[in-house]
Amino acid sequence: MSVVLRTVLVVRSLPFADPGTPPLRGPLTLLLWLARKQVRVLLGAMLFGVVGFTCSAFQPFFLGRIIDSASASGLDRTTWSWAGLMLGVGLVWIAANAIGHRWDIAAWMQAAFRTSQLVTRTVSRSGHNITKELPTGEVVSSVANDTMRIGEIFGIAAQTIGSIATYGIVVVLMLNQSLTLGLVIALGLPVVAAILALLVKPLQKRQKQQRDAQGRLTTLGADTVSGLRVLRGIGGEKVFTGRYRAQSQKVRQTGVDVAGTQSVLDALQILLPGLFIALVVYLGAVEAIAGRITTGQLVAFYGYASFLSWPVHLLVQSVNVVTKAHVAAGKVIKVLQVVPATGADVSTAQMPPADVPLVDETSGVTLPPGRVVALVSADPDESADVAIRMGRFDDEGEAGTPVTLGGVRLAELDKDELRERIVVADATPALFSGRLAGELDVRDSATAEALLRAMYIADAHDVLESLPDGIEGEIPEKGRSLSGGQRQRVALARALLTDPEILVLIEPTSAVDAHTEARIAQRLTEWRRGRTTLIVTASPLVLDHVDDVIFLEDGNVVTHGTHRELLDLPTGAEGGREAARYRRVVGRSLDDDLDAELDAELDELLDTANAQEGGTA
Repeated sequence: MSVVLRTVLVVRSLPFADPGTPPLRGPLTLLLWLARKQVRVLLGAMLFGVVGFTCSAFQPFFLGRIIDSASASGLDRTTWSWAGLMLGVGLVWIAANAIGHRWDIAAWMQAAFRTSQLVTRTVSRSGHNITKELPTGEVVSSVANDTMRIGEIFGIAAQTIGSIATYGIVVVLMLNQSLTLGLVIALGLPVVAAILALLVKPLQKRQKQQRDAQGRLTTLGADTVSGLRVLRGIGGEKVFTGRYRAQSQKVRQTGVDVAGTQSVLDALQILLPGLFIALVVYLGAVEAIAGRITTGQLVAFYGYASFLSWPVHLLVQSVNVVTKAHVAAGKVIKVLQVVPATGADVSTAQMPPADVPLVDETSGVTLPPGRVVALVSADPDESADVAIRMGRFDDEGEAGTPVTLGGVRLAELDKDELRERIVVADATPALFSGRLAGELDVRDSATAEALLRAMYIADAHDVLESLPDGIEGEIPEKGRSLSGGQRQRVALARALLTDPEILVLIEPTSAVDAHTEARIAQRLTEWRRGRTTLIVTASPLVLDHVDDVIFLEDGNVVTHGTHRELLDLPTGAEGGREAARYRRVVGRSLDDDLDAELDAELDELLDTANAQEGGTA
C-alpha cells in the first residue's frame, strides 16, 4: 500500500521546479541525461517489470507440472501444491503489473514533462531568436509531439528489460527439459526479431519525412491564419490556401508511406511468431510421441513459445519507440540550442540596490528613482526603441546602445532578477486564452482585490461587464472577443499587477477615447507616484499628470521639464526652440486625438441611427 501511495506521489510531483540543464551534444546524450534525472523511478519500474515478467514466465512451467502430476497420481496433494504455487505466483504477477504500470506512467510523464519544460523555458527566454533559427511549426511540434515520444521510451523501458530477463529464464528452463526444443527457441526467436528489425530503418526514414512535412504544414498554417487579413487585402488568400492544401497532401502521402511500412511490420509481428509457435508445437509433438518429453512438458513448451512471442513483440516495438525518440530528441535539441536574444543565463556583475537610476547611455534618457516620467518624440518609433532597450530584450542588437542600472550594464545582470525589477509593456497588447484572472495575474501572486484594483486603474470595468463570469470569465485566443481598446486596457492592468520597481509603458492609451484616457492618466500616475515609471506617449491628457517630460530629437534628449513648463516656455528663452518643437509634436498629437474622437462619436451616432431605423422598420 505504501508503495502504491509513493507511486502516486511520484506521478503528481509535476511540473518540476527546475527541469535542469541538459547536455546538447546529441540525441543520445539528451536521452541518457533524462534517464539519470529519474533513475529512481526507472529502477522501480524495472524492478516491477522483471518481477511481473518472471512470474508470467513460470506459469507454463507450473501448468506442465500440474498436468504431469495429475496424469501420474490424480488430484493428490502434490498436484494441489503445484496448483497453489501457480496461484500464488499468479497473484504476485497481477500485483507487480498493477503497481509497475504506475511506475511506467510515472517514468513516461516525468521525461515528457521535463523535456516540455526545457523547450518551453528556452522559447520563453529566447525572444525573437527562436523564430530566426526555427520555423514556428517546428517549435510547436517539439512541444506537442516530440516530448511525448521521448517520454514513451522511458514508459516502455521497464517492460523491455523485463522481457529480456525473462527470455533468459525461459531458455534455461527449456534447455533443462529438452535440449532440442530449448535450442530451437533460444536461437529461433532472435532470428524472428532480426527479420522484424530490418523493417525498422525504412520505417524510421519515412517517419522522419512525415515529421518534417508535418512541421512545415504547421508553420504554413500558422503563417496563413495570422496573416489572413493581409492576404485578403492583397488577393493572396487563394494562393496561400492552395499551398496549404498541397502541403497537407504531402503530409497525407508521407503518412500513407509510414502506414504501409508499419502495416507490413505489424503483420510480420503476428505471422512470424505464429509460424514459430507452430514449428515448436510440431517438434514438441514429435518429442512427445517418441517419449522423450511428457505431456505436461509439451504443454509447457507450447506455453513458453506463445509467451516468448510477447517479448519479441516488445523488443520490436521498443526498437520502433527508440527510433522515434531518437528523431524527436534531435528535433528538441535544435530548439534547446537556440541562444536567447539576451544571451546565456550568466550574470557577471552584482545586482545594484533598489532606487537607483535607469539610464539609456545613447539617448541620455534617465529615469530617476521614484519619478513618473513621460518620453515624447516626433518619431514614435524612436521613443519606443529607447523604452524597449530599457527592458533588455536583445543583447547583441543592443550592444552599441547600452543601458545601465545604477551604473551597471543590464547585459551583465541576472536576467530573472532583472525581469522582476524592470517590466516593459509593449504598445501591441498580446493576450492569451483562459480565465481573465489568470491572464492578468502572470506571476500568480495577486489577490482578488488587487485584480479588481488593476482593472479599475486601467478603466476596464466594461471588460468585466462583457464577460458572464466577470473576473473569472474566459477570454478566447488573442482576446478576439474584445475591442482594441479593451485589449489594451487589459494588457495595462496586467502590467500594473506585476508591481515592479521600474515600469515602462509604451503608448498605453493609444486605442482609447479621450474621456477614458483622462481617467486612466489620473489613476495611473496616482498609483505609480513615488515609484519609477516611464510612459512613452505624446498625449497631453497623460503628459499633464506626470512629474517630468523628456523630449527626444534625432535619438537624443534635447530638453525636459513638466508639461506646463514646456508649454509656457517662451521661444526666445533658453531651451525655447526645443520647447516650441515639443509644442508642435504635442499639438499634432492633440489634433490626432480629437480627430479620432470625432470619428468614434460619428460612428456611434451612425450605429444608433441604424438601430433606430431597424426598430422602426
